[in-house]
Amino acid sequence: MTATETSTALAEQRPSRRSRVPVGVSLAALALGGLAIGTTEFASMGVLPGFASDLGVSVPTAGIAISAYALGVVVGAPLITLVGARWPRKQMVLVLAVALVVFNALSAVAPSFVPFVGLRFLSGLPHGAYFGAAAVLGSALVPPAKRARALATVMLGLTIANIVGVPAATWLGETFGWRSAYWAVTLVALVTVLAVVTLVPNAREAGGGSIRGELTALYRPQVWLTLGVIAAGFGGLFAVYSYINPILTNQAGVSPTTVPLMLGALGVGMTIGNVAGGRFAERAPRLTIALALVAYAGVLVAFVFAAHDAIAASVGLFALGFVGLSAGPALMGRLIDFAAEGPSLAAASFHSAFNVANAVGAALGGVVLASGLGYDAPAAVGAALPLLGLGILAVSVGMERRAARA
Repeated sequence: MTATETSTALAEQRPSRRSRVPVGVSLAALALGGLAIGTTEFASMGVLPGFASDLGVSVPTAGIAISAYALGVVVGAPLITLVGARWPRKQMVLVLAVALVVFNALSAVAPSFVPFVGLRFLSGLPHGAYFGAAAVLGSALVPPAKRARALATVMLGLTIANIVGVPAATWLGETFGWRSAYWAVTLVALVTVLAVVTLVPNAREAGGGSIRGELTALYRPQVWLTLGVIAAGFGGLFAVYSYINPILTNQAGVSPTTVPLMLGALGVGMTIGNVAGGRFAERAPRLTIALALVAYAGVLVAFVFAAHDAIAASVGLFALGFVGLSAGPALMGRLIDFAAEGPSLAAASFHSAFNVANAVGAALGGVVLASGLGYDAPAAVGAALPLLGLGILAVSVGMERRAARA
């Protein structure tokens, strides 16, 4: 099956029963899970000093808990997707949302650091698999011309988390103790379960597949190339984001308490970019990805200079969020198109690749800082990563065109 044929087959998906719930409301219910996931992932950074002190470890040691969550995402996305390959996608979404409830609630009552690290790993397991299942389910609820927009809506909760969820959870952690942040995530996840049960219809075309069918995605070079675009292209964001506090306090001279407010600009940019990217992807998906990667490199270079002024840095953070996430829906759609019988595994792998970008960007930024190149260096070196992603995209498009002529 070619990418075009796969895209057409997926495009013809419809709900298997009539529903009085508007499609937008159903997609919003799926997006709630993204709000819980985005909040639990990034709020841990804000409450890290709190749980480090309470659980009796140093701040650097406490960072292991954040790494454990990221490892859970990378491991859980393909593993859980394969285990649940035969399940209907709505059932899969519900099981994963329940897992978010359970593991975040247990994180909130962890008695010591070692169990807490294990629970953060378990909390990361549903992350990618949830988005993979929700993406396939959401795609099955809309007509062909609106699939990219539906994917953007499913992802919306993850970006809104950076505007509302993370600041709110951080404030709760500082005001009522770090455990309250995880209780807040538990509540959002519980609301997600109820919303999906009552507001999301079953879609016949989003039923279960097979392990063999899902595994076919791993044998397709275009899937790996697209994952490479994601892993490289998003790395520039994390080269900056991982060290944003010292960058802004040292370069722009802002106080540490102001940094979370400035990061709100990044979240707003992500949200608007995600929505706009869904619309752009409906018209020209490959061009959307290419232009976003070129613009991303340019914004990172500009951020080297913008980071020396609080207002300019805020504008730069907005631009980083907007340009970075504008390519998300097109990349997700490209993964699903080329995955043939393995759309859930491919969509879930998007988030594994995103976390690889997190690790690569953070490591690259750390190397240049450790080399004494200063706080301008992470953005400067990060600008090379979107260009690397652009090169991988060029290879992918070239293969696609040759296959079309064959």
